[in-house]
Amino acid sequence: MSDTTGRRWHDMGGQDAGPVPMDGHDFALWEKRVDALMVLCGQKGLFTVDGLRRALEDMGEDAFESMSYYERWVAAVNQNLVEAGAYTLEELGERMQEIAARGGTYGEAQSDG
Repeated sequence: MSDTTGRRWHDMGGQDAGPVPMDGHDFALWEKRVDALMVLCGQKGLFTVDGLRRALEDMGEDAFESMSYYERWVAAVNQNLVEAGAYTLEELGERMQEIAARGGTYGEAQSDG
C-alpha cells in the first residue's frame, strides 16, 4: 500500500507529473451536477470532506488510472450516501433500471412508446 518513503499510491505531491494543461475546460452537464450534489449533500450533513477523501483513496490505484475525475467523485459521493443510509445499493440498482428503461435519450424518455 505504501512504498519505502511512507507514501501511499495516491500521494503524488512533489513528483514529476509532466506539464499542467492551462487551457480551459467546458464541464459537461453531468459533471456540474456531480459538483452540485457534493455541495448539497455536504450542506445537509450527509458526509464530510474527510469521508469523500477516504472513499477516493480506498478506490485503489486502478480507479485513478481508468476513471475520470468526476467519475471518481460520483463514486465517492455514492459510497458516502450508502454509508449514511440515504439509500441502499439495491434501491439504487432498482432506480437505475427504471431510468434505463425510459430510453437512452431525452426524446426516448419523453415518448409514450
